[in-house]
Amino acid sequence: MQSIAMHISNGIIDGPVAAIFAAFTLVVLTFCVIRARRDLDDRLAPMAGLVAAFIFAVQMLNFPIFTAGVSGHLLGGALAAILVGPWVGALCVSVVLVVQALVFSDGGVAMIGLNITNMAILGTAVGYLLIALLLRVLPRTPAGLAVTGFVSAMISVVVASQGFILQYWLGGTTDLGDSLGGLAATMAGAHLLIGIGEGLITATTVVTVAKVRPDLVYALRGLRPVPVLADPIAGGAR
Repeated sequence: MQSIAMHISNGIIDGPVAAIFAAFTLVVLTFCVIRARRDLDDRLAPMAGLVAAFIFAVQMLNFPIFTAGVSGHLLGGALAAILVGPWVGALCVSVVLVVQALVFSDGGVAMIGLNITNMAILGTAVGYLLIALLLRVLPRTPAGLAVTGFVSAMISVVVASQGFILQYWLGGTTDLGDSLGGLAATMAGAHLLIGIGEGLITATTVVTVAKVRPDLVYALRGLRPVPVLADPIAGGAR
């Protein structure tokens, strides 16, 4: 039996599938670097460092799901997307995952492409799409921002967990003791509970930052405002 790891451990998915996802993450992260260079400035760069450090800390909370090396934990993709945007956010989460794998052996080094795909790319992308949608239909008040943070974080965590199911279907090598549908339901159910916790943390953190420094919240200044309604947090029209 393999020891429980924070992320997907080596040997859970076969080598060819892991290599394909490693190549995929390299292409996507290269694109993120190109796009992030347009966003990074004296305000966003230090914020990105703080976000990465915060995500690293919250990911240390680990919840075992299976006894074969798969576990769930807070991801931070939606939080990063709200505060520093999808491109920088994906890079922040990726850096955290690489450091955890290389320094702390949290997640297999050979599985790094799989873990980055699920948590850094999929989680951040889904989170930001939901953020972009919700901030166009909800008022940009503390309550509206809290709902946005909570919902986007919760759903992004569940969706990211299903990325593992696709990867396991493509090249799973370890018997996790259930049908594929059963595994999907177990992952979704466990990560729904984790997502609720992450949603609360995300909502609290984002609202706190927005009340003090709304200019540091990427989602408030990066998304095109919708006219007519007032923007109590950002101090402008939306």
